Amino acid sequence: MTLLNLDGYTDLPAGKIAAVVTYLEMKERPAAPPAEPLPLRPVPAPDLAWYRSLYARIGLDWLWTSRLLMTDAEVAAVLHHPANALFVAEEAADAIGIVELDRRNPEDVEISFFGLVPGATGQGLGPRMMAAALGQAWQPETRRVWLHTCTLDHPGAVSFYRRCGFTPYKRAIEVMDDPRLTGAIPREAAPRVPLI
Repeated sequence: MTLLNLDGYTDLPAGKIAAVVTYLEMKERPAAPPAEPLPLRPVPAPDLAWYRSLYARIGLDWLWTSRLLMTDAEVAAVLHHPANALFVAEEAADAIGIVELDRRNPEDVEISFFGLVPGATGQGLGPRMMAAALGQAWQPETRRVWLHTCTLDHPGAVSFYRRCGFTPYKRAIEVMDDPRLTGAIPREAAPRVPLI
């Protein structure tokens, strides 16, 4: 295992990408939601093809790939787990956003995925969707809600989560094969991230 240089620059081999991951948490239910909650529809046992399509619509430009690299059995095990909750935001019966909560530890709830399709961003729906997500995440037994984002996500993600009441508590560096070069996703995805 090669460790990254903890000071200065560390070269990455061709075909690899790296991101700085920021973990954020909320240790108390907000006194007031960040905005009027956007209605969310629970999807208790989603069709895998439908889910992967929505996940890709939301995340390909941000290089979301974890669920695309999993087998159907692996994705089904997560999505159909009784402690996992998937919700969608809809507009004219079309899903435009997802919120996925991991409640395997009911005191420590992770917002594992949160995002809107590209055409729905910039319209003030994010704070409303987060208000609804927090309403679902905070249950009487919940002591903390947390999530993570990275430098491959929307550049305003950390400040958005902070405005919603989350506090950064940890950073990590994620290095992975560029999924555009492995064929996992289209080469034209995330054009702002150079292919090397």
